[in-house]
This record gives sequence, structure tokens and C-alpha cells, in this order.
Amino acid sequence: MPDRSVAIVDDHPLLMEGIGALLKRWGGFALTATGNIAEDIVSIVRTHRPGEMIVDLNMVGDVFQAIADALKIAAETNIIVFTASTSPDDAIRALDAGARGYVLKGSPGEDLFQALQAAQHGDVYVTPAFATKVIGALQDKAVERQKAISNRLSVREEQIVKLLLLGKRNSEIARELSLSDKTIKGYMTNLMAKLNVRNRLEVVLAAQRLYPPMTIATVTRLHS
Repeated sequence: MPDRSVAIVDDHPLLMEGIGALLKRWGGFALTATGNIAEDIVSIVRTHRPGEMIVDLNMVGDVFQAIADALKIAAETNIIVFTASTSPDDAIRALDAGARGYVLKGSPGEDLFQALQAAQHGDVYVTPAFATKVIGALQDKAVERQKAISNRLSVREEQIVKLLLLGKRNSEIARELSLSDKTIKGYMTNLMAKLNVRNRLEVVLAAQRLYPPMTIATVTRLHS
């Protein structure tokens, strides 16, 4: 089996040499290109199409955008961020851009090796000691998004959503709120737009995330 091609983009020459030495020691990898600014991420992917690319965040240029742009060119390249930044927001931005790993500098070399291996198997790897913070930040952001959506709903829309979560049909909601079926359908259309969903079932699923204590009484009635 041929060696996996790896590129490194980092503005610290000694660090790149160190990673190159690790790749040789591990075996199965071939260093094919290096760079030192964000733009190099895109140009290297365009020219070399490496199997893996190890990049730092602290370089000239917008690394997050460069990661996203590079993956538009070659989605098959696995990008691993290798950085000193312990900001969960940076990790989330990198992963959102398409990075397959986030490894902290100062971690054991085995972490970087595990990230490369995980990426090859389609998995995402985050330095274990840092992963809990990233997961916590993701959960916080999800709660913030849910609150933002909830705050956009009118009192009447919230009433309808809560009745939906009780398994009520449109006709039942109309009777309970003393509204016409046509009016309820109009509200449903607005709810789909606000919740960015396509149908009644997805409205209910989105509502469950907004109001987690509530449950659906009868799942089989969701499509009515």
C-alpha cells in the first residue's frame, strides 16, 4: 500500500520539521508539501490533493475560511488543526469549516497520530483533555439557538406548538383556541418558516428541542 500523502501548513519551521520527523517514525506517511500562510492551504490542496493536511490557526490570513475553501476543491482531503489555541469557539469554527480533527500543541505526539488515523476512517478527533470543553460549548450554543428561536415565536404560536406536542390535530387545536382550521394552517406555515423545517413532523421535532420536558402523546397522529 502506498504511503498517505500529508501536507503541513504552519509558520514555525522547527515545528514542521518535528512533525515531519514524527511522520517518518510512524511510517505510512509521505510529506508532500508545506506552507506557512492561510492561502497555502488552498493552493496546496489544489496542486497536490494530499490525503491529510495538518494546519495551524495562528498564521497570516483567515485559516477558517481557507479550510472551507480548500474542502470545496478537494473534499477528500482530511484537514487536522494542530494549534495552541484552547478556545472552544476556535475548535467549533474549525470543525464547522470541515476540519476532521483539532489537536492541541503540547499534547503527546500520539494524539496527532490518532487524529490522522481517525480522519482516514471518517471520524473526527479532538484532543481528549479538551473534548469536554468543546462538547459543553456546543451544547451551550444549541441552547442559545433554541432560546433565540423561542423568542421569535408569538404567544399564539407557542400555544399551537405546545398543543402539537400533546399530539393534537389541526382541527383539535382550532377548536381549543377558538380559531378556524384555515387560520391554524396559516400559523403552521409560519412556524415552518421560523423553525426552518419542511413539514408538520419536523415542526414537532424542532418544538421538542425548544420545550424538552414536553412529550408527544400519540406519534401516529403527527401527520394528520
